[in-house]
Amino acid sequence: MWEEKVSVKGPYHFDSALLRLARDPLHIINEEERSIKIPIYKEAPEIADIQAIGTVNEPLFLVRGKNKDTKHLIMERISTIFQWDLPLGDIHSHFSKTALKEVFEQHKGTPIVLEFDLYPALIRPIIHQQVNTSFAISLTDQFVRTFGYEIEGVPFFPDPKTVSGLRPDQLKDLRFSRRKAEYLIDLSKLLSKGELNLKNLAEKTDEEVIKELTAIRGIGPWTAQSFLLFGLGRKNLFPMADVGLQNALKKLHKLDRKPTVKDMEAYTKEWYPYLSYASLYLWRSIE
Repeated sequence: MWEEKVSVKGPYHFDSALLRLARDPLHIINEEERSIKIPIYKEAPEIADIQAIGTVNEPLFLVRGKNKDTKHLIMERISTIFQWDLPLGDIHSHFSKTALKEVFEQHKGTPIVLEFDLYPALIRPIIHQQVNTSFAISLTDQFVRTFGYEIEGVPFFPDPKTVSGLRPDQLKDLRFSRRKAEYLIDLSKLLSKGELNLKNLAEKTDEEVIKELTAIRGIGPWTAQSFLLFGLGRKNLFPMADVGLQNALKKLHKLDRKPTVKDMEAYTKEWYPYLSYASLYLWRSIE
């Protein structure tokens, strides 16, 4: 066993992040203890535990694991997932001069938390396409619990090789549409054959990633942007086709209709280069 204490520059509202993550039953969270168990995806998967012991303005965390040989890798991965190296105070100051000032005050210090691995970061938005949020969460939960695995009660997504070997009917039994089932299986075949490498995408620009991913059947701009935001942690993403963002802007600006793309382009000009945080805080404003 090992334990590491980590200090992060405030503000950092871990409890707000946990509240958002707790909507997904695949996340093993103890809100009273302010902790979450993280699946670490690697050749020999393992679990890490994060507990907040500090405050929003003076964040402090305990990270625990079992294998001392992988401690450095786990600490690096967790720091990336929870964006501990990004000073949220600078982002807050930026938005204090914009139309999102009050939204950022209300949710001050809420971080973007990345998906725990790149493969889930790409297949989750495919599962979420064109269905409401509660059904999408249920569908993802069934998919993982049926075809994935658990370690110490923590669910892991199945790997691409496992999914590539499924038949569409197996996913249809979980209430997937046949088309969506085919998207997941075909994508997983590309990954398992090495024809698509998600880690290599991290070296490419946003535009290059979107171009490469949208060439794949079943992946449109919204899915590619979601992968960039929650998979690769890109800072300047605003998925304009996202219904939640459209509704949040409608509420913010007291519109009698959803904003047009031209409207959104005008609104977002003052939010560069942190559009991803504008996206997160607008989502938080209607959740």
